[in-house]
Amino acid sequence: MDKLTKEQRRKAMQNIHSKDTSIEMVLRSALWSKGYRYRKNYKELPGKPDIAMTKYRIAIFCDGEFFHGKDWEVLRPQLQRGKNGDYWISKISRNRERDDEINKKLLFLGWTVIRFWGNEIKKNPYECVKIIEETIFDQKVSRDYYCDQD
Repeated sequence: MDKLTKEQRRKAMQNIHSKDTSIEMVLRSALWSKGYRYRKNYKELPGKPDIAMTKYRIAIFCDGEFFHGKDWEVLRPQLQRGKNGDYWISKISRNRERDDEINKKLLFLGWTVIRFWGNEIKKNPYECVKIIEETIFDQKVSRDYYCDQD
């Protein structure tokens, strides 16, 4: 059951943005301070990644736990018991399906996809940057390996 009135819920939902969210800003700031450059909400790619590192072909998404269904096996039964559960289950299920579709499209285009949960970014943005750096390093190593094989 919703603890907010309809008007309070409407205002809360209006404040949810798809661009420049606080978690995106934190991660972008951490990347920028380490000297990495990127595109934000890159329209040239499927799903408009929150951060696109075109030089390395890395697409990064900053996903909110609720709307992207973190711990879905736990969240789904909770939503079933709640008010308007069918709506939320349908919405979050579709978001999860869309995330999978976008991942596949980007992989097909030769991009590496990294998805971070909002709380991961908030708690330790530099750990997220470290994961991105490891991905860049792995790409360089594999590229060098294949170049040496020629």
